[in-house]
Amino acid sequence: MASTSGGEAIVNGLVAHGVDTVFGLPGAQVYGLFDAFQQAQLKVIGARHEQACGYMAYGYARSTGRPGVFSVVPGPGVLNAGAALLTAFGGNEPVLCLTGQVPTAFLDRGRGHLHEMPNQLATLRTFVKWAERIEYPDLAPALVARAFQEMQSGRPGPAVLEMPWDIFTQRADVGDAKPFDLIAPPRPDNDRVKAAAERIAASKAPMIFVGSGAIHARDEILELAETLDAPVVAFRSGRGIVSNAHELGMSMAAAYELWPQTDLIIGIGTRMELPTWRWPYRPEGQQSIRIDIDPAEMRRFTPDTAIIADAREGTRDLLAAVQKRGFTRRPGRREAIRAASASTLQQIQTIQPQMSYLNILREVLPANAIVTDELSQVGFASWYGFPVYEPRTFITSGYQGTLGSGFPTALGAKVANPDRPVVAITGDGGFMFAVQELATAVQFKIGVVVLVFNNNAYGNVRRDQLEEFDGRVVASDLVNPDFVKLAESFGVGAIRVSSPQDFRPALERALADGGPYLIDIEVPTDSEASPWAFIRRKKP
Repeated sequence: MASTSGGEAIVNGLVAHGVDTVFGLPGAQVYGLFDAFQQAQLKVIGARHEQACGYMAYGYARSTGRPGVFSVVPGPGVLNAGAALLTAFGGNEPVLCLTGQVPTAFLDRGRGHLHEMPNQLATLRTFVKWAERIEYPDLAPALVARAFQEMQSGRPGPAVLEMPWDIFTQRADVGDAKPFDLIAPPRPDNDRVKAAAERIAASKAPMIFVGSGAIHARDEILELAETLDAPVVAFRSGRGIVSNAHELGMSMAAAYELWPQTDLIIGIGTRMELPTWRWPYRPEGQQSIRIDIDPAEMRRFTPDTAIIADAREGTRDLLAAVQKRGFTRRPGRREAIRAASASTLQQIQTIQPQMSYLNILREVLPANAIVTDELSQVGFASWYGFPVYEPRTFITSGYQGTLGSGFPTALGAKVANPDRPVVAITGDGGFMFAVQELATAVQFKIGVVVLVFNNNAYGNVRRDQLEEFDGRVVASDLVNPDFVKLAESFGVGAIRVSSPQDFRPALERALADGGPYLIDIEVPTDSEASPWAFIRRKKP
């Protein structure tokens, strides 16, 4: 036992869990916590907006699989960061928010103390996995350990710990901080695994779908795919589990070409968004198998055989059962997969100018480079038009589709991976949500390359308004600053290009620069082909 402040007790818990970096924006309620960060010599990356703190932690977690930690003040600060927490919840990432509270004497009194928010914990619990209050320093070791246990057990997700203003500096005898064991996942049920193997044995054209819950099972999934000659498809978060350089690692655009003949779908660690509602129909008689650690997923889409298990264990057991039972590869299956990929590669080249830029981006970047997307015409096209070779190298905001998330997410990914190139794809509208974080990039020497595709509009909104509302355009046209001059005013290198031909040397120059760099890419308004034909599919 040692005399320790509440802030120091929390930080001791972070250190015990291997945390060395925190993203944060200090304020009155959390002064004691930030002082403890400093005394423990943690790396603190300050930001210019609370939402950026949350997204940097999200990018850190998404790119590494390790918990990302950020700290902001309560009330308005937490709400500003709420979009990032919601994105982490949707993306199943272990992100920990540390925040404050009004002084103990004011708790639940409604007196209107600084940043007071009615029942902050109740609000937070509606969109994070777990949240709790630490009301005494000696409670911190166990509650910090619980937060990490909750974030990383079962289906991962974000957690929040709040502490009253005065407890951060209050001292008490505090015990040692020790991590808790993670909650063991359910073991695969043998009968269900055997039933799944029987379905596989009877199939002729299976297809595997993967999401972020399957990243750690990549080796087992590839072996299963090669055993079955089954293509592996991901929508967003599972991309790279099987590399797009492997003929079985198909984009969603190419996989749809094989959809009419697909008689069995196998979902591993995924919500199954593509086959169950993104694609407009299911072939008659098609069977389904799911492996997921979260029993609730089986209620959202109930498969013919449900295996409640960790993706690696479940896939390993299923592979063993299939190998024992036997599977007969169908002649011509690989040829059909190759033909579909080749045909689709030609088809998607019609999505211009997006594909020209994406082709160059892929050619210039190494395989392990990290790319974050953004809600933009190039970002949408990248979901199927940008090949991904390794997991955790293509980072999106998932189903939340959060405008403005891409750039700060890229900053967090770069902090976590300083030796790898990190590129943020943004539109002019989304980039302006977090443009102030150029200052953060300069201050902390975070060498992210930002691609601002500048069409002077919320391009997707504008197209929808034109096509679906008789050409009435409302609040989707934008007047932008000179992005090059703006970046240079922050001390960021910048260049403007207006064609794919100019883009390649600009990108090479930006990557060689090593510091934060912005490329303003001029795209005439309404000039971009709709990327949605390969995302919202139509029934043939």
